[in-house]
Amino acid sequence: MTKNVAILFYLKKRANAKEQKAPVYIRITVDGQRVEIATGERIEPRLWDPNEGRAKGRTSNIEEINSNLSRLEMRINDTARYLRDYDEKITAEKIKNRFHGKVEKPMMVVEVFQEHNRKVMALVNRKFAPATATRYETTLKHTIDFIQWKYNKKDMRVKQLDHHFITEFEFHLRSVRKCNNNSAFKYIKNFGKIVRICFG
Repeated sequence: MTKNVAILFYLKKRANAKEQKAPVYIRITVDGQRVEIATGERIEPRLWDPNEGRAKGRTSNIEEINSNLSRLEMRINDTARYLRDYDEKITAEKIKNRFHGKVEKPMMVVEVFQEHNRKVMALVNRKFAPATATRYETTLKHTIDFIQWKYNKKDMRVKQLDHHFITEFEFHLRSVRKCNNNSAFKYIKNFGKIVRICFG
């Protein structure tokens, strides 16, 4: 589990509640920030072990509840691990949102490049020369080829762009694509505009 993520299962007792069973909640704490999530499980307080964060007993119903809670805990840990692996800032709110399926679509390099090229094409002979649009299309093709060659992916997150990506892209252009110095420089310059759009 990611070090700064704490998970606690607890009963949320309600004042004057007539129901004998209390709802089980998850509390997720990340660097002091907390969120709560309802598990959908309910249990009698006498059958709950607050120290273990699990139901007490060996009946089939108790075992099913505990199994469901363990699966939920695994989902939360997997979500935190996913955010960490993709260099996302881990917050309790982000984990809760992913848990509920509320996920912001990440900005992707190829998608940003394609959108840029669509705008360039729409302004050909007004703002851009046809040759400029062609160069951007060629740079996009080289970018797609590089990402597939280096990372075995069709696209990658903007947040993964760094100096290493640029230097490896230039190496790819010169070695694999056999571009001369002038062409490689122009392609890198064109790609630089996309980087500025991504982080602008």
